[in-house]
Amino acid sequence: MTRSTRASHGKDTVASLRARLARLEREAAARQRQLEHYAADLREIFKQERNRAQELRRSYKATVLALANAVEARDAYTGKHAERVAAYGLRIARAAGIDVDPQVEFGFLLHDIGKVAVPDGILFKPGPLTEDERALMVTHPTIGSEILRHVDFLDEAKVVVLHHHERWDGTGYPARLAGEEIPVHARVFAVADTLDALTTDRPYQQAAPWAQARREIRAHGRTQFDPAIVAAYEAVPDEAFARIRDGIA
Repeated sequence: MTRSTRASHGKDTVASLRARLARLEREAAARQRQLEHYAADLREIFKQERNRAQELRRSYKATVLALANAVEARDAYTGKHAERVAAYGLRIARAAGIDVDPQVEFGFLLHDIGKVAVPDGILFKPGPLTEDERALMVTHPTIGSEILRHVDFLDEAKVVVLHHHERWDGTGYPARLAGEEIPVHARVFAVADTLDALTTDRPYQQAAPWAQARREIRAHGRTQFDPAIVAAYEAVPDEAFARIRDGIA
């Protein structure tokens, strides 16, 4: 092969390689554009699904709030109690490092739904309940859980509804669970519920100052309440709870 032939062959090879490289670059650019289109489509689908999920959750919460308000409508003194307790519970759970699924928040809101089966004469009795009246009153967590039994999106909520009156020392109801046998979200709820009961005006008592409520809850750690949840509650300043209450009122 002559020198000129070799040079010509070399030029042809370079040209071929350049053409192949250009073709590969075009193909890579086309694939990149295709991937970008796919990514844009996925982002749009995700955005739409997220919006639908948020709208569905808003609908669920509106339904749950309507149920909670229907229960509270029987008693003017407990207005917004469920919303306050739910908000207090979320704040305490966050301080304790406990995740709260939306269903659990729904359980906080619906904790007393079983009271729809308790006669007004017992529910609003100003004095002590008789033994028979108390026996009926303590059925409301079980009744509440039964009311929600067939509502699939409230599976986690039912646990809070059923066990929100259990006590750390095992003397609560309905199952007399003790310590860590009690579902953790029910333990959180117990502190939040007592906080609201102590700091809200009721027919039988005036609202206690935040500091007094804190002393009461602290005194019942290891008997009524989980000490770890009490410690988390202690880490939240009174001003934070006051802002929650003022925002809901």
